[in-house]
Amino acid sequence: MQTSSDDVPPLLRMTGISKSFPGVKALENVDFAVGTGEIHAFLGENGAGKSTLLKILSGAQAPDSGTIALDGKPVVFATPQEAQRSGIVTIYQEFTLAPDMSIAENVFVGRELGSRFFVSHRQMEEETRKLSKRIGLDRGPATRVRDMAVAEQQMVEIARALSMKSRIIVMDEPTSALSRSEVEKLYAIIRALKADGISTIFVTHRLDEVFEICDSFTVLRDGHHVGQGRVADTSIEGIIRMMVGRDVGLLAHRQDSSATAEVALEVRNLTRRRKATDASAIELHDVSFSVHKGEILGIAGLVGAGRTESARAIFGADRLDSGEVLVGGRAVAIASPADAIAHGIGLVPEDRKQQALFLGLAIRTNLSMAAHDRITGWGSFINVRREKDLVEDYRRKLNIRMTSDEQLVGNLSGGNQQKVVLARWLALRPGVLIVDEPTRGIDVGAKVEVHNLLIEMAREGIAIIVISSELPEILALADRIVTMREGRVTGNVPGPGATQEQLMTLMTLSKPKAA
Repeated sequence: MQTSSDDVPPLLRMTGISKSFPGVKALENVDFAVGTGEIHAFLGENGAGKSTLLKILSGAQAPDSGTIALDGKPVVFATPQEAQRSGIVTIYQEFTLAPDMSIAENVFVGRELGSRFFVSHRQMEEETRKLSKRIGLDRGPATRVRDMAVAEQQMVEIARALSMKSRIIVMDEPTSALSRSEVEKLYAIIRALKADGISTIFVTHRLDEVFEICDSFTVLRDGHHVGQGRVADTSIEGIIRMMVGRDVGLLAHRQDSSATAEVALEVRNLTRRRKATDASAIELHDVSFSVHKGEILGIAGLVGAGRTESARAIFGADRLDSGEVLVGGRAVAIASPADAIAHGIGLVPEDRKQQALFLGLAIRTNLSMAAHDRITGWGSFINVRREKDLVEDYRRKLNIRMTSDEQLVGNLSGGNQQKVVLARWLALRPGVLIVDEPTRGIDVGAKVEVHNLLIEMAREGIAIIVISSELPEILALADRIVTMREGRVTGNVPGPGATQEQLMTLMTLSKPKAA
């Protein structure tokens, strides 16, 4: 059902779209088109203008100029509700579900079924069962959303979109929090929607996904349309060149290691049992490993393997039942993040917006907050000049793109936000830095910059622990790789020469072995 002929008008055509904000030209004369029953990748670096164009499409913002046409007929969306009534529904990366409401209530929220005066829960549940069957959601319509896995919640969002008679569904980073098996299930749903003539606009930073699921693509760069075409007619390298305007080295294992023989951090038999008050917590069972000065240690595992839980335990964010942490060969007591910081351990968490940054505060404040001892003067007051010099130093070193140090960190792109978090810990001068999903949600150009930064930090003698769901990232960065499964260490292999197949075997089939 996919539109393939030039004689057939596309289902959606946006022409000459421009949008400016104070001091920023977000979009300039951008064209965008999607055919019927087409899976269309929408690509670009953070800050390229993708979000602005999609907000215009969804009715959340009005363009300064340009037109939108559906089936060749001009349309204007003053509100998201108008776009939805025309069959355009957006599923955002952060879901918009009400956790304490049922599936049926979430599917029909604001559009409840029934008579003029009474809501019919029976009718809503009946319709929800039909939608759930269509997409393979094996949950009763009365199930509370809070009790569902992330992948199931995403399916509720899709069911809601289908209940609105959608013709185009926009999916923003839909696989960012899914396991591989959940991704495959999502792909099956998208392909089924395509067979029904429903188009999908697929926004992703994971370019391998484009070649797995998408028919066509459009690329924006700096608010301009720079390329479009059939996925089958291009390559990852070609798309990257469009996105960043230059050749960027693809992920390949680094050849030079800066690891020394000196152990910077060792953990022995970390154990954390599930509590009755937190029945869904992931347990840790005798987790042991070490990382040397100047070494990049990768930790690989599927969702639920215990990678993040191990990092949080080392950093003092979660309490352990038993086990010990050694820094520089000496056992240390870490009961809180403050203790970890005092012992030279830093943590860049997987969710920078929720766990690392104060989005409503300035870049200056976010970057310097862990290094107050370096910027305080007489009477323990912050020396503003020193603070500004510190921020400027790391702005240059990390190539942080910002208008000034007073800019709100929440207004930066994802890649630049991640650099601010990394700069915060560099300013602290840690001996050990744990980075959890260092490039999640950032574009390919920023990803390469973050990789180079981690490698440079290792060269300076910092011990780096990288936790990542992306095996190519682990293989590209790590001198050595520890694999985990169900809260246990299952393997400890050299990075050079390791393969995705070898790691996946250790992550899924292997019995635990000593690290």
